[in-house]
Amino acid sequence: MIKFKPLIALIFILSFISCDNINTTRIIRLGHGLSTSHSVHKGMVYFGEKLEEISGGKLKVQIYPSQQLGTERQCLELLQIGSLDMTKVSAGVLENFSPSIKVFGIPYIFRDKKHTFRVLDGPIGDELLAGTEKYWLKGLGYYDSGSRSFYTIDKPIDKPNDLEGLKIRVMESQTAIDMVKSFGGSPTPISWGELYTSLQQGVVDGAENNPPSFYLSRHYEVCKYYIIDEHTVLPDVVLMSTHIWKTLSVQEQKWIQEAMDLSVIEQRRLWLESEQESLEAVKAAGVQVSYPDKSAFAEMSRSVAEQYAQDPLIKSFIDKIKNTQ
Repeated sequence: MIKFKPLIALIFILSFISCDNINTTRIIRLGHGLSTSHSVHKGMVYFGEKLEEISGGKLKVQIYPSQQLGTERQCLELLQIGSLDMTKVSAGVLENFSPSIKVFGIPYIFRDKKHTFRVLDGPIGDELLAGTEKYWLKGLGYYDSGSRSFYTIDKPIDKPNDLEGLKIRVMESQTAIDMVKSFGGSPTPISWGELYTSLQQGVVDGAENNPPSFYLSRHYEVCKYYIIDEHTVLPDVVLMSTHIWKTLSVQEQKWIQEAMDLSVIEQRRLWLESEQESLEAVKAAGVQVSYPDKSAFAEMSRSVAEQYAQDPLIKSFIDKIKNTQ
């Protein structure tokens, strides 16, 4: 059962108002969990600007950042019942709603960033987005969320065995749980908004995420070791409620998709800048950043791919991704 905050209740009511009676401008409400300083949020702001421009002011975007409308999972649930128009979630959370998305959580499935984008921007990425529609979620595009790596409070990680027995925060993602277990760690699901306090109080020994998230969340104030093992690449996925999508005209749908495609290009540019700036900032703050031999991590986590390959649906996507040149 969804626990609605007062603001969510307001959005629930307003979502049924399809247009402004004064200027016939339709407001698209977009909720997400990141701060306004994050490149993903800036990408969505750009999306809003482009959508207003392309539509001649007929469509505008109103953004609710920083979990104002709830966690990523709650925002997806709001989309499913049509009380929120759009959201951005990690593929790790989306896999709980659309099973085929689990393929993104398999460690080291992508060879490099070019390979990642060829998959996301090609037929495989389109097929995975289309697969969300049966769950009342219309996939619009993939934002860059880089690679995820481990960071810990007071113990450096040089090899997979160093994670043995450590409590590592993960998203509500079975693939993330299985990945941490493959290294001997103890996966502990905790919401993003509660993670700083959990690290500070020693509830967990560390977590895993990309450089901008590590920096902008200020987790570097508690965790002094960041190991760039890049175990998974989980894109951020922008989605719209199918309930809302179906109320739009064909022209409005085209405007939204065009604006989203443009914002993907801009967000990925912003991401590259943010990634480098974040690594430099955490190093300046005293964090020990190291680059281990990834092959050891890839080898130890191979069991995760073997486990998920037992599912014919996931195996088909694993094979398609591996065969993408």
